[in-house]
Parts: sequence; C-alpha cells; structure tokens
Amino acid sequence: MRPIGIDLFAGAGGLSLGFEQAGFDVKAAVEIDPVHWAVHEFNFPATTVISGSVADLSGNEIRQRAGLVGKQIDCVFGGAPCQGFSMIGQRVLDDPRNKLVLEFVRLVRELDSESFVFENVKGLTIGKHKAFLKELVSAFDDAGYECCLPWKVLNAAHFGTPQSRERFILMGVKKGNKLPEYP
Repeated sequence: MRPIGIDLFAGAGGLSLGFEQAGFDVKAAVEIDPVHWAVHEFNFPATTVISGSVADLSGNEIRQRAGLVGKQIDCVFGGAPCQGFSMIGQRVLDDPRNKLVLEFVRLVRELDSESFVFENVKGLTIGKHKAFLKELVSAFDDAGYECCLPWKVLNAAHFGTPQSRERFILMGVKKGNKLPEYP
C-alpha cells in the first residue's frame, strides 16, 4: 500500500508530481488560484483538488472531501506564497501572505500527518526573515513535530531539474518518530 500525501498551496502540481514519483498517492491538493486549480485537476485526475484558501479549510474538511476519514496521512507537503520572503521584491516581513505559513502548520497538525515537507524561497533563510523561520520551527514544535535541523537550502539543478533554483526545505515528523535525512 502506497503512503498517502496531501499537497497544500498545490499550484499546477510540481510537488505532487515529485511525491507521486517517490511512491506516494497524492489524495488531496488545495489551490486557491482557479487557473492553477484547473491545471492541477487535469494533470492529476485521481487527486481530489480543492479550490480555496488553506486558511478557510479545516483538516477534517480536507479529509471528508478527499475520502480520507479514518485513514493515516503520511505526509503533508507544500510551499506557501513566498512574495514576502523572496529576494525579488520588497521582502516585507509583515506581508499578510506570510501568515499562510502558519496555516500550513495548523493543517499538518489537524490532519495528524506522520510527516511534513515545507518548501519555500531561499530568502526565508536570510537576514531579518530568519526570525520568522525560528517562529516556524517553534510552531511545529508546539504542534508536536520535530524538525530536521539544521534545515537545508537545496538546488533543484542537483536533482534533475534543468534550471538552477535554490529552495528552502524544512522536513519534520511527529515527535518520537525517526527523522529523515536531507539528500
């Protein structure tokens, strides 16, 4: 039986594709943008794609809509909007979209996922944004999850993507479980 994954901030499905290639059944994906939602639904017809904001959904609602009530969720993964952290732009720490990162933590907890993978821009790890990163790790700790520390910035070019794209990756598991290792 393949492990079950849920993609938050799913976009067109880049992370879903990677998790499927890694052996997961991606049973649900949440995306607010209607164009990306439609592309994701086309690319992943076996996935329940939920149109809406993660801030407006509960873990129970995602489980019910995807037919996952009573089933173990093995991994919740996603990359929240990054405009407030990106090296391109204003890098505004109080950008309201930055709070969506904490909605990711809430849904990992509510879905009672065994693990999570959070992906974002490298800018989250630089300068004043490091304080937000510490808050994120603390929020996961409060939710009952241990993060793989030190976190890593990985370049997608080292994993078969035909472009240099550095991404912050934070992984974690329920406290008491064995932590994975970064590649």
